[in-house]
Amino acid sequence: MSQHMSHPVPTEAPVPGASTVPASAPVLRVGLAGYASASWLHVGPIVAAGGQVSAVATRHPERRAQAAADTPGVRIVDDLNALLRLPDLDLVVLSTPSGMHHAHALQVIEAGVPVVVEKPLGVHAGEVREVVAASRAAGVPLTVFLQRRWDPAHLVVRRLAAEGTLGDLWRLEYRWERWRPEPRHRWREDTPASRGGGQLLDFGPHMVDLAVQLFGPVASVYAEMAAHRQVSDDDTHLALRHTDGRVSHLDIGSLVAAPGPRLRLIGSAGTYVHNDFTDNGKVVPIYPDLADAPGACGWLYRGPQEREPVVRSAGDSADFYRLLFADLRGPDPMAHLPVPPDDVVHIAEILDAAQHSAQTGQVVAVARGGAAV
Repeated sequence: MSQHMSHPVPTEAPVPGASTVPASAPVLRVGLAGYASASWLHVGPIVAAGGQVSAVATRHPERRAQAAADTPGVRIVDDLNALLRLPDLDLVVLSTPSGMHHAHALQVIEAGVPVVVEKPLGVHAGEVREVVAASRAAGVPLTVFLQRRWDPAHLVVRRLAAEGTLGDLWRLEYRWERWRPEPRHRWREDTPASRGGGQLLDFGPHMVDLAVQLFGPVASVYAEMAAHRQVSDDDTHLALRHTDGRVSHLDIGSLVAAPGPRLRLIGSAGTYVHNDFTDNGKVVPIYPDLADAPGACGWLYRGPQEREPVVRSAGDSADFYRLLFADLRGPDPMAHLPVPPDDVVHIAEILDAAQHSAQTGQVVAVARGGAAV
Protein backbone atom coordinates (compact mmCIF):
# COMPACT_ATOMS: atom_id res chain seq x y z
CA MET A 1 0.00 0.00 0.00
CA SER A 2 1.18 3.55 -0.62
CA GLN A 3 2.05 5.86 2.26
CA HIS A 4 -1.50 7.18 2.31
CA MET A 5 -4.61 5.07 2.12
CA SER A 6 -5.62 3.74 -1.22
CA HIS A 7 -8.86 5.69 -1.75
CA PRO A 8 -8.78 9.09 -0.01
CA VAL A 9 -12.08 10.74 0.81
CA PRO A 10 -12.85 13.79 -1.33
CA THR A 11 -12.18 17.06 0.45
CA GLU A 12 -15.74 18.15 -0.22
CA ALA A 13 -18.48 15.52 -0.15
CA PRO A 14 -21.71 15.84 -2.14
CA VAL A 15 -24.28 18.14 -0.59
CA PRO A 16 -26.47 16.03 1.72
CA GLY A 17 -29.71 15.08 0.05
CA ALA A 18 -28.44 15.93 -3.43
CA SER A 19 -29.09 13.16 -5.93
CA THR A 20 -26.30 12.17 -8.30
CA VAL A 21 -28.20 9.12 -9.59
CA PRO A 22 -29.51 9.20 -13.18
CA ALA A 23 -33.29 9.04 -13.35
CA SER A 24 -33.06 5.81 -15.36
CA ALA A 25 -30.79 4.03 -12.85
CA PRO A 26 -32.38 1.00 -11.15
CA VAL A 27 -33.18 1.36 -7.46
CA LEU A 28 -30.88 -0.92 -5.49
CA ARG A 29 -32.67 -3.25 -3.07
CA VAL A 30 -31.00 -3.59 0.30
CA GLY A 31 -31.45 -6.24 3.00
CA LEU A 32 -30.57 -5.41 6.60
CA ALA A 33 -29.41 -8.18 8.93
CA GLY A 34 -30.17 -6.83 12.40
CA TYR A 35 -32.42 -3.89 13.24
CA ALA A 36 -31.21 -2.34 16.49
CA SER A 37 -28.80 0.44 15.54
CA ALA A 38 -29.53 -0.24 11.86
CA SER A 39 -32.96 1.37 12.27
CA TRP A 40 -31.37 4.81 12.67
CA LEU A 41 -27.83 4.25 11.39
CA HIS A 42 -28.61 2.79 7.96
CA VAL A 43 -32.24 3.21 6.94
CA GLY A 44 -32.19 7.00 6.54
CA PRO A 45 -28.87 7.14 4.65
CA ILE A 46 -29.91 4.29 2.32
CA VAL A 47 -33.16 6.05 1.40
CA ALA A 48 -31.45 9.46 1.10
CA ALA A 49 -28.96 7.90 -1.33
CA GLY A 50 -31.75 6.54 -3.51
CA GLY A 51 -31.79 2.95 -2.28
CA GLN A 52 -34.69 0.84 -1.06
CA VAL A 53 -34.82 -1.07 2.23
CA SER A 54 -36.33 -4.20 0.76
CA ALA A 55 -35.97 -6.71 3.62
CA VAL A 56 -35.02 -6.90 7.28
CA ALA A 57 -33.86 -9.90 9.30
CA THR A 58 -34.68 -9.85 13.01
CA ARG A 59 -36.56 -12.07 15.45
CA HIS A 60 -37.05 -9.29 18.00
CA PRO A 61 -40.82 -8.49 18.12
CA GLU A 62 -40.43 -4.76 18.79
CA ARG A 63 -37.82 -4.37 16.05
CA ARG A 64 -40.01 -6.26 13.59
CA ALA A 65 -42.82 -3.83 14.36
CA GLN A 66 -40.50 -0.86 14.03
CA ALA A 67 -39.17 -2.08 10.66
CA ALA A 68 -42.73 -2.47 9.36
CA ALA A 69 -43.57 1.06 10.52
CA ASP A 70 -40.36 2.58 9.15
CA THR A 71 -40.69 0.99 5.70
CA PRO A 72 -44.26 -0.03 4.80
CA GLY A 73 -44.25 -3.21 2.73
CA VAL A 74 -40.76 -4.31 3.82
CA ARG A 75 -40.26 -8.07 3.99
CA ILE A 76 -39.32 -9.24 7.48
CA VAL A 77 -37.60 -12.59 8.02
CA ASP A 78 -36.10 -14.31 11.04
CA ASP A 79 -32.38 -14.45 10.31
CA LEU A 80 -29.54 -14.07 7.83
CA ASN A 81 -30.17 -17.49 6.31
CA ALA A 82 -33.71 -16.48 5.40
CA LEU A 83 -32.53 -13.09 4.16
CA LEU A 84 -30.08 -14.72 1.76
CA ARG A 85 -32.81 -16.97 0.37
CA LEU A 86 -34.59 -13.92 -1.00
CA PRO A 87 -33.85 -13.87 -4.75
CA ASP A 88 -33.72 -10.16 -5.52
CA LEU A 89 -31.38 -8.36 -3.09
CA ASP A 90 -28.64 -6.19 -4.57
CA LEU A 91 -26.85 -5.60 -1.25
CA VAL A 92 -26.82 -6.96 2.30
CA VAL A 93 -25.90 -4.77 5.29
CA LEU A 94 -24.67 -6.63 8.36
CA SER A 95 -25.64 -4.90 11.60
CA THR A 96 -25.29 -7.97 13.79
CA PRO A 97 -23.12 -8.15 16.96
CA SER A 98 -19.43 -7.51 16.27
CA GLY A 99 -18.30 -11.01 17.20
CA MET A 100 -20.47 -12.42 14.42
CA HIS A 101 -19.30 -10.12 11.61
CA HIS A 102 -16.54 -12.43 10.38
CA ALA A 103 -18.76 -15.51 10.01
CA HIS A 104 -21.73 -13.56 8.67
CA ALA A 105 -19.64 -11.71 6.08
CA LEU A 106 -18.21 -15.00 4.81
CA GLN A 107 -21.76 -16.34 4.53
CA VAL A 108 -22.95 -13.39 2.46
CA ILE A 109 -19.88 -13.53 0.22
CA GLU A 110 -20.47 -17.26 -0.36
CA ALA A 111 -24.01 -16.37 -1.43
CA GLY A 112 -22.54 -13.96 -3.99
CA VAL A 113 -24.25 -10.81 -2.66
CA PRO A 114 -22.34 -7.52 -2.20
CA VAL A 115 -22.00 -6.75 1.49
CA VAL A 116 -21.59 -3.78 3.84
CA VAL A 117 -20.36 -4.74 7.30
CA GLU A 118 -20.59 -2.66 10.45
CA LYS A 119 -17.22 -2.06 12.06
CA PRO A 120 -15.25 -3.98 13.11
CA LEU A 121 -15.08 -6.44 10.24
CA GLY A 122 -13.49 -8.96 12.60
CA VAL A 123 -12.31 -9.11 16.21
CA HIS A 124 -8.69 -9.36 15.06
CA ALA A 125 -6.69 -8.81 11.88
CA GLY A 126 -6.61 -12.51 10.98
CA GLU A 127 -10.40 -12.58 10.69
CA VAL A 128 -10.39 -9.37 8.66
CA ARG A 129 -7.78 -10.67 6.22
CA GLU A 130 -9.77 -13.89 5.76
CA VAL A 131 -12.95 -12.02 4.84
CA VAL A 132 -11.09 -9.68 2.47
CA ALA A 133 -9.39 -12.64 0.77
CA ALA A 134 -12.74 -14.42 0.37
CA SER A 135 -14.27 -11.30 -1.18
CA ARG A 136 -11.49 -11.01 -3.74
CA ALA A 137 -11.48 -14.71 -4.56
CA ALA A 138 -15.24 -14.67 -5.16
CA GLY A 139 -15.31 -11.28 -6.90
CA VAL A 140 -17.98 -10.08 -4.44
CA PRO A 141 -17.81 -6.40 -3.36
CA LEU A 142 -17.10 -5.91 0.35
CA THR A 143 -16.87 -2.66 2.29
CA VAL A 144 -17.15 -1.49 5.89
CA PHE A 145 -19.46 1.25 7.18
CA LEU A 146 -16.87 3.80 8.34
CA GLN A 147 -19.43 6.52 7.74
CA ARG A 148 -17.65 9.09 9.88
CA ARG A 149 -15.31 9.73 6.96
CA TRP A 150 -18.15 11.96 5.78
CA ASP A 151 -18.77 13.73 9.11
CA PRO A 152 -18.27 17.50 8.67
CA ALA A 153 -15.50 17.55 11.32
CA HIS A 154 -13.58 14.74 9.59
CA LEU A 155 -13.92 16.52 6.27
CA VAL A 156 -12.79 19.82 7.80
CA VAL A 157 -9.57 18.46 9.33
CA ARG A 158 -8.72 16.72 6.07
CA ARG A 159 -9.39 19.94 4.18
CA LEU A 160 -7.22 21.99 6.54
CA ALA A 161 -4.43 19.43 6.17
CA ALA A 162 -4.67 19.45 2.37
CA GLU A 163 -4.68 23.26 2.22
CA GLY A 164 -1.71 23.61 4.58
CA THR A 165 -3.69 26.04 6.74
CA LEU A 166 -2.05 24.82 9.96
CA GLY A 167 1.47 24.70 8.56
CA ASP A 168 3.51 21.60 9.38
CA LEU A 169 1.26 19.15 11.18
CA TRP A 170 2.64 17.02 13.99
CA ARG A 171 -0.16 15.78 16.23
CA LEU A 172 -3.80 14.74 16.03
CA GLU A 173 -5.80 14.40 19.25
CA TYR A 174 -9.15 12.63 19.04
CA ARG A 175 -11.33 11.94 22.07
CA TRP A 176 -14.53 9.97 22.42
CA GLU A 177 -15.29 10.59 26.06
CA ARG A 178 -18.60 10.31 27.91
CA TRP A 179 -19.91 10.37 31.46
CA ARG A 180 -21.74 7.09 32.11
CA PRO A 181 -20.87 6.02 35.66
CA GLU A 182 -23.55 3.33 35.50
CA PRO A 183 -22.84 1.13 32.49
CA ARG A 184 -25.53 0.09 30.08
CA HIS A 185 -25.91 -3.67 30.04
CA ARG A 186 -25.81 -4.39 26.34
CA TRP A 187 -23.70 -6.85 24.39
CA ARG A 188 -21.04 -4.16 23.78
CA GLU A 189 -20.53 -3.60 27.50
CA ASP A 190 -21.02 -7.18 28.70
CA THR A 191 -18.98 -8.99 26.04
CA PRO A 192 -15.18 -9.34 26.23
CA ALA A 193 -13.04 -7.86 23.47
CA SER A 194 -12.12 -11.35 22.28
CA ARG A 195 -15.76 -11.74 21.21
CA GLY A 196 -16.23 -8.23 19.82
CA GLY A 197 -17.15 -6.17 22.89
CA GLY A 198 -15.61 -3.01 24.28
CA GLN A 199 -15.12 0.58 23.25
CA LEU A 200 -11.85 0.07 21.38
CA LEU A 201 -13.56 -2.10 18.78
CA ASP A 202 -16.64 0.15 18.79
CA PHE A 203 -15.15 3.66 18.45
CA GLY A 204 -11.54 2.79 17.69
CA PRO A 205 -12.02 1.98 13.98
CA HIS A 206 -13.43 5.47 13.26
CA MET A 207 -10.70 7.20 15.25
CA VAL A 208 -7.82 5.18 13.81
CA ASP A 209 -9.27 5.66 10.34
CA LEU A 210 -9.11 9.45 10.63
CA ALA A 211 -5.55 9.29 11.97
CA VAL A 212 -4.42 7.21 9.00
CA GLN A 213 -6.35 9.36 6.55
CA LEU A 214 -4.44 12.38 7.86
CA PHE A 215 -0.94 11.04 8.53
CA GLY A 216 -0.66 7.76 6.63
CA PRO A 217 0.13 4.24 7.89
CA VAL A 218 1.03 3.55 11.50
CA ALA A 219 4.37 2.00 12.44
CA SER A 220 3.92 1.43 16.18
CA VAL A 221 1.40 1.73 19.01
CA TYR A 222 1.54 2.31 22.74
CA ALA A 223 -1.76 1.64 24.53
CA GLU A 224 -3.27 1.67 28.00
CA MET A 225 -6.64 -0.04 28.54
CA ALA A 226 -8.81 -0.64 31.57
CA ALA A 227 -12.27 -2.00 32.42
CA HIS A 228 -13.52 -0.04 35.43
CA ARG A 229 -17.29 -0.54 35.26
CA GLN A 230 -17.94 -3.20 32.64
CA VAL A 231 -16.64 -6.52 31.32
CA SER A 232 -14.89 -4.95 28.35
CA ASP A 233 -12.67 -1.86 28.10
CA ASP A 234 -14.17 1.50 29.10
CA ASP A 235 -11.00 3.59 29.51
CA THR A 236 -8.44 3.51 26.70
CA HIS A 237 -5.53 5.63 25.49
CA LEU A 238 -3.65 5.00 22.22
CA ALA A 239 -0.48 6.72 21.05
CA LEU A 240 0.10 5.99 17.35
CA ARG A 241 3.43 6.74 15.70
CA HIS A 242 2.99 6.99 11.95
CA THR A 243 5.66 5.88 9.51
CA ASP A 244 6.54 9.52 8.77
CA GLY A 245 7.14 10.23 12.47
CA ARG A 246 3.96 12.18 13.22
CA VAL A 247 1.78 11.07 16.13
CA SER A 248 -1.91 10.62 16.93
CA HIS A 249 -3.29 10.46 20.47
CA LEU A 250 -6.67 8.74 20.77
CA ASP A 251 -8.70 8.55 23.99
CA ILE A 252 -11.91 6.60 24.60
CA GLY A 253 -13.72 6.64 27.93
CA SER A 254 -17.17 6.40 29.45
CA LEU A 255 -16.18 7.62 32.94
CA VAL A 256 -15.07 11.17 32.10
CA ALA A 257 -17.20 13.78 33.85
CA ALA A 258 -15.54 16.64 31.93
CA PRO A 259 -14.69 15.34 28.44
CA GLY A 260 -11.88 17.00 26.56
CA PRO A 261 -12.39 18.62 23.12
CA ARG A 262 -13.39 16.01 20.56
CA LEU A 263 -10.69 16.99 18.02
CA ARG A 264 -7.47 18.98 18.06
CA LEU A 265 -5.15 19.11 15.06
CA ILE A 266 -1.87 20.82 15.97
CA GLY A 267 0.56 22.41 13.54
CA SER A 268 3.26 25.04 13.27
CA ALA A 269 0.87 27.80 12.13
CA GLY A 270 -2.16 27.09 14.30
CA THR A 271 -4.41 24.58 16.02
CA TYR A 272 -7.86 23.38 14.99
CA VAL A 273 -10.28 22.63 17.85
CA HIS A 274 -13.67 20.96 17.53
CA ASN A 275 -15.88 20.38 20.54
CA ASP A 276 -18.58 18.04 19.31
CA PHE A 277 -20.38 16.38 22.20
CA THR A 278 -23.29 15.03 20.20
CA ASP A 279 -24.24 11.74 21.84
CA ASN A 280 -27.18 9.77 20.45
CA GLY A 281 -28.59 12.91 18.89
CA LYS A 282 -28.20 15.11 21.98
CA VAL A 283 -25.66 17.93 22.19
CA VAL A 284 -24.03 18.22 25.62
CA PRO A 285 -22.53 21.75 25.92
CA ILE A 286 -19.62 21.03 28.30
CA TYR A 287 -17.67 24.06 27.04
CA PRO A 288 -20.14 26.59 25.56
CA ASP A 289 -17.31 28.88 24.46
CA LEU A 290 -16.30 26.21 21.93
CA ALA A 291 -19.78 25.83 20.44
CA ASP A 292 -19.79 26.10 16.65
CA ALA A 293 -20.51 29.48 15.11
CA PRO A 294 -23.37 29.54 12.53
CA GLY A 295 -22.29 27.71 9.36
CA ALA A 296 -19.02 26.66 10.98
CA CYS A 297 -17.45 23.49 12.33
CA GLY A 298 -14.83 24.14 14.99
CA TRP A 299 -12.29 26.92 15.47
CA LEU A 300 -8.87 27.79 14.09
CA TYR A 301 -6.59 29.21 16.80
CA ARG A 302 -3.47 31.19 16.00
CA GLY A 303 -2.91 32.12 19.64
CA PRO A 304 -4.79 31.98 22.97
CA GLN A 305 -6.85 35.09 22.17
CA GLU A 306 -6.88 34.81 18.39
CA ARG A 307 -9.36 32.48 16.75
CA GLU A 308 -11.71 32.30 13.79
CA PRO A 309 -14.55 29.93 12.90
CA VAL A 310 -13.85 27.27 10.28
CA VAL A 311 -16.36 26.97 7.44
CA ARG A 312 -18.29 23.73 7.62
CA SER A 313 -17.77 21.06 4.96
CA ALA A 314 -20.96 19.49 3.62
CA GLY A 315 -21.23 15.79 4.23
CA ASP A 316 -23.24 13.07 5.92
CA SER A 317 -23.41 9.30 6.15
CA ALA A 318 -25.67 9.07 3.09
CA ASP A 319 -22.58 9.96 1.05
CA PHE A 320 -21.19 6.51 1.87
CA TYR A 321 -24.20 4.92 0.18
CA ARG A 322 -24.20 7.39 -2.71
CA LEU A 323 -20.64 6.34 -3.54
CA LEU A 324 -21.35 2.65 -2.98
CA PHE A 325 -24.49 2.62 -5.14
CA ALA A 326 -22.63 4.38 -7.95
CA ASP A 327 -19.86 1.79 -7.66
CA LEU A 328 -22.27 -1.16 -7.73
CA ARG A 329 -23.93 0.25 -10.86
CA GLY A 330 -20.58 0.68 -12.59
CA PRO A 331 -18.66 -1.70 -14.86
CA ASP A 332 -16.27 -2.80 -12.07
CA PRO A 333 -18.17 -2.88 -8.76
CA MET A 334 -15.00 -3.49 -6.74
CA ALA A 335 -12.98 -0.64 -8.24
CA HIS A 336 -14.07 2.39 -6.20
CA LEU A 337 -15.59 1.17 -2.96
CA PRO A 338 -16.19 4.01 -0.45
CA VAL A 339 -14.00 2.25 2.14
CA PRO A 340 -11.50 -0.05 0.40
CA PRO A 341 -10.78 -3.36 2.18
CA ASP A 342 -7.04 -2.67 2.44
CA ASP A 343 -7.83 0.34 4.62
CA VAL A 344 -9.86 -1.87 6.95
CA VAL A 345 -7.07 -4.45 7.18
CA HIS A 346 -4.58 -1.82 8.35
CA ILE A 347 -7.04 -0.50 10.94
CA ALA A 348 -7.39 -4.04 12.31
CA GLU A 349 -3.61 -4.42 12.44
CA ILE A 350 -3.34 -1.21 14.47
CA LEU A 351 -6.06 -2.32 16.89
CA ASP A 352 -4.31 -5.69 17.33
CA ALA A 353 -1.07 -3.89 18.16
CA ALA A 354 -2.97 -1.75 20.69
CA GLN A 355 -4.38 -4.81 22.44
CA HIS A 356 -0.90 -6.36 22.60
CA SER A 357 0.64 -3.13 23.89
CA ALA A 358 -1.96 -2.81 26.64
CA GLN A 359 -1.28 -6.37 27.76
CA THR A 360 2.52 -6.03 27.80
CA GLY A 361 3.07 -2.35 28.61
CA GLN A 362 5.39 -2.11 25.61
CA VAL A 363 5.44 -0.15 22.37
CA VAL A 364 4.36 -2.65 19.71
CA ALA A 365 5.24 -2.56 16.02
CA VAL A 366 2.25 -2.82 13.70
CA ALA A 367 2.20 -5.99 11.63
CA ARG A 368 1.43 -5.41 7.95
CA GLY A 369 0.14 -8.61 6.40
CA GLY A 370 1.64 -10.54 9.30
CA ALA A 371 5.03 -8.81 9.17
CA ALA A 372 6.15 -5.93 11.40
CA VAL A 373 6.59 -2.51 9.80
